[in-house]
Amino acid sequence: MSSPVPAVQPAGPGKYARRPAQLLVESDPVVASSDQNGRNTNREIEVAKIHGGQAIARALKAEGVDTVFILPGGHILPTVDGCVAEGIRVVDVRHEQAAAHAADAYARLTGRLGVVLATAGPGVTDTITGIANAWFANSPILLIGGRHLTTENLRGGLQEMDHPRMFDSITKWADTAHDTSRLPEYIATAARHAFSGRGGPVFLDIPWDVQAGMVEENAIDWPSGYRADRPAGLDDDTLNEVIGLLDRAERPVVFAGTGYRWSRYGDPTAALAGLVETMQAPVFLNSLARGSLRWDHPLLGNRTRSDALRSADVVVALGVDWDFRTGFGKKVAAEAAVIQIDAEPSRIGWNRAAAIGVVADPGAVAAQLADRVGTVGHAGWVEEIAALERQKQAAADEMAAADGGPVPPERFAREVAEFFGDDTIVAADGGDIVSTTAKWLRTSRPGGLLDPGPFGCLGVGAPFALAAKAVEPDTRVGIVYGDGSFGFNGMEFDSLIRHGMPVVGVVGNDGAWNNIKAIHRMLYPDRMVATDLGITRYDLMVEGLGGYGEFVEDASELRPALERAQDSGVPALVNVHIAEQFRMSSAYGG
Repeated sequence: MSSPVPAVQPAGPGKYARRPAQLLVESDPVVASSDQNGRNTNREIEVAKIHGGQAIARALKAEGVDTVFILPGGHILPTVDGCVAEGIRVVDVRHEQAAAHAADAYARLTGRLGVVLATAGPGVTDTITGIANAWFANSPILLIGGRHLTTENLRGGLQEMDHPRMFDSITKWADTAHDTSRLPEYIATAARHAFSGRGGPVFLDIPWDVQAGMVEENAIDWPSGYRADRPAGLDDDTLNEVIGLLDRAERPVVFAGTGYRWSRYGDPTAALAGLVETMQAPVFLNSLARGSLRWDHPLLGNRTRSDALRSADVVVALGVDWDFRTGFGKKVAAEAAVIQIDAEPSRIGWNRAAAIGVVADPGAVAAQLADRVGTVGHAGWVEEIAALERQKQAAADEMAAADGGPVPPERFAREVAEFFGDDTIVAADGGDIVSTTAKWLRTSRPGGLLDPGPFGCLGVGAPFALAAKAVEPDTRVGIVYGDGSFGFNGMEFDSLIRHGMPVVGVVGNDGAWNNIKAIHRMLYPDRMVATDLGITRYDLMVEGLGGYGEFVEDASELRPALERAQDSGVPALVNVHIAEQFRMSSAYGG
């Protein structure tokens, strides 16, 4: 078992806690010629020095960071040492991609800066997929990369690379630090960019000698007040214009997307509930916004989003991306007026014209509208969507009633969702089977469903679960896998076991890259290749690492196996042989 999370009390962004005694690692004698009264004392006083890694850690702690995710390497050891000295928890994994994914999940669950430390060269390059995934999910995470010594620049130093240029297209800011005394300033600059707009990843490249360099503590200018901390809403004129449009609406829809998850408003979940309950309008949640309302909220749609958008006359889009998942905005009725609210200016009018487009915090705007919008009778419209929802759910229920083995995918999805209930953080890692299961999951809080986001990245399962356990050790955490996705970071079960983090993973194993296989079969049926995996015993791998594993071949065996996995008290994997079926919509985000 790992040691408990240290009792770190973050001082808050830009606020520095009292310096711990262990940071006094070096001091130089300085001759003082006079005391406070001007008398010559000729005595020696001690001037405290700290190394750069400690300055970094203090700046991170001031930003509210209490956990960092790493794979150890020589080029980042001073920063790791600083984190230990400051009481910041260091969680190590088996691959840097997993560390980046874990930092992403940490940011989603806490709203604070997620931090990943990676050593120079291949350590930094291994994070690229995780950083790209965070970029598309708007997760505010900081990658601190080790770098070769400044004295070895352009001389072929160990793992010498110019890292920042590789991150230009997937970060909001990337740079190299050159001065030990300015390291807290660099951290503050990185955080300011990470939390700008919706948010996103940033990269700070730090040479080893800059991290290890000693600096007088009182020579450091410790930053404060370095980023925005108040969400912006609508001005009165715009607010009145929006309310006027909503008052005239007959078939309004509220649609919240990833940008809503990153609202800096105090309680965006209450704001959204207040808005839709006052308006009495159907509401839909996409991607990271899932959990902003409880799964059983009477106005929340699950299977009817496209139907509602096609019939809507006004759509309130709160942090929505009009990308492939929404038909690039074409799933919305052509004549519908879109009120688009987003903290990221580039999203306004992207792929879909906005009747009213405002750069503002979507949570703050939802709260404003909830206080001001009138209650207009939309009972018929609400019931129309609700009736269609019941019809589609009944069809899914019928498919989920199927018995036998291999286990029907819809039955798998229902059993897994019922087992996890509404009090589990679920990491979703896969394609077709995850898309099917997501429709059944009972997500009831922000971050309750941790899926990759629009990048569709495989390999997030165990890293997301590890972060969830680091943040909320007493909360039940589960993982839903496709068998293909398990192969990416399945070895992180070793990390879960080493850190004593019990989770329950369940694999929908159809022995194939089924999402791709079905498309391949449609396009090139005579030349099928590279899409079969076989029914591999991933459960035995987890057992070999010291966890618990079971293999399930019949629907009747699934729930008891999940219960035994939970009762084992260790990281567990239930490997379920499912039937090879395919949902075309899962390939295109429908």
